[in-house]
Amino acid sequence: MIRAILTDIEGTTSSISFVKDVLFPFARKRLPAYVETHADRPDVQHWLHEAAKEAGIVYADREEIIEILQRWIDEDRKATPLKALQGMIWNEGYREGDFRAHVYADVAPQLRAWKAQGLDLYVYSSGSVAAQKLFFAFSEAGDLTPLFSAYFDTETGPKREAGSYRRIAAAIGKPADAILFLSDTVAELDAACAAGLRTMQLARPPATCPASGAHRCVADFGTIGLD
Repeated sequence: MIRAILTDIEGTTSSISFVKDVLFPFARKRLPAYVETHADRPDVQHWLHEAAKEAGIVYADREEIIEILQRWIDEDRKATPLKALQGMIWNEGYREGDFRAHVYADVAPQLRAWKAQGLDLYVYSSGSVAAQKLFFAFSEAGDLTPLFSAYFDTETGPKREAGSYRRIAAAIGKPADAILFLSDTVAELDAACAAGLRTMQLARPPATCPASGAHRCVADFGTIGLD
């Protein structure tokens, strides 16, 4: 029996184009000025140091780190320091009204229905936990954060490794087979399945469900069955 829903964001609750065409360019453009004007903040200093360490650089000036971070944005690299800094920049954009996060029309009603049924809802995304909270707090469907019990990011582990899902199940405190993971990415679903979670693939149009596959597949949240 499903007792919890764990959902991805990009391609699942929300369009990939919003992240790639709105959020990423915004962060890339704002990054140099943001780092320069916030360089004295301990959290910014920490993540700049972590970025240099991940890049294998013993010493790097601020401009070099900015260039590395911008390159990582272009590569869509799943680097925790980058995700943390992007989240800080997006925080300003959301709060200043530069954009609202896209969510598919079927998502909010179904999340509310599951919550009303007593299911616990969680998010697992490559974006930082802070960025996830901002995403759902400033969504086109309003503030959805009250619906979620917790958020997980790449500090828990890579999304394509089974160990990450085992850690999430332990943190949630529910049996793995009582958790349904929603994602558009087969490799993530494979990892979750290997950890014992139930899985559901989202194939948002124009994508279509494969003729045969290891995971159940639907086009929208409204057609997800929990039995």
